Amino acid sequence: MKKLLTLVLCLLFVLCGCSSASNEAKEETAEETKTETKKIAIAYQYGLAYAPVIIVKEKGLMEEAYKNLTGNELQVEWVQMSSGADINNGIASGEIDAGFMGIGPAMTGISKGLNYKVFTNISGQEHGMMSNDAAIASLGDLVGTENQIALVNIGSIQHIILAKALAENGYDAHALDANIVAMKHPDGMASLESGAVKCHLTSSPYIFYEHDNANLYEIKEVHEAWGQDKSFIVGIASTELNSDAELYQALCDSFVAAIDLINNNVNEAAALTCDFNGNTAEVEADYLQRGVYSTETNGLFEMLQFMQDNDFCDKNITSYSELVFDNVKGN
Repeated sequence: MKKLLTLVLCLLFVLCGCSSASNEAKEETAEETKTETKKIAIAYQYGLAYAPVIIVKEKGLMEEAYKNLTGNELQVEWVQMSSGADINNGIASGEIDAGFMGIGPAMTGISKGLNYKVFTNISGQEHGMMSNDAAIASLGDLVGTENQIALVNIGSIQHIILAKALAENGYDAHALDANIVAMKHPDGMASLESGAVKCHLTSSPYIFYEHDNANLYEIKEVHEAWGQDKSFIVGIASTELNSDAELYQALCDSFVAAIDLINNNVNEAAALTCDFNGNTAEVEADYLQRGVYSTETNGLFEMLQFMQDNDFCDKNITSYSELVFDNVKGN
């Protein structure tokens, strides 16, 4: 009887030990899952229009927002690209989760069925087209010539603004498509100043630099076609990212904070962004105040309709709500 009792006690001890080990293993696995670092890849481009992106990046606002929401770490990979078309390719391939681009390529991507929508507006900026030839005073002086126009890319927001300016002044929206040479903003400005191209269509801060050059002349119809009160750069997020409620909320919250900083403490914002744009903090603060930074869109659907009417994108989008996630306000 004693032997049987001893055997039962030993068996219970072993079972309890196994159960305890199993529970410990489960707790360790749960803890590992809880503290696993999530990753996100975000693409952005060049220029003052991207100031909120630089602030989020430099201050770690998205990582902070995610930690506050979940208690967990977030690893953000920031990828600088040359155009919205590159970002669209990154989204399509799954290499990019969110990005910032002009509304032209954003509308193109959505109409093509890429799995993203706008999650925020970030800025409206001054646009302009400058020439190094005093004889080129208007768009009419370019139509029918071989004079080259540097801008970011075919299908970029700069291209669409050029097309809109043409249409508003009685020309075919595509009348200057063959004159376009694709260049990043800094390269386009350098090519204009060297005489390698006749014109450069750009946005802030490059248009400010070019305004200060006494050897350059502005073609004013471009500026008049789309003012800085209109949406220029928007943030887009994949539908998969949007389905992750906490990660998506952290993304949105971080850009609300960055835009609030620009609007309420421009000097602090300028100190964070000036190196990115190659300005002193004082000059950067002045430039930031010339832009419009807001999470609300203005003119998004208007631009889409222009693009649809002039064969820049498919005509399969019929409402503003198809362009944006539910949290976005504007038109």
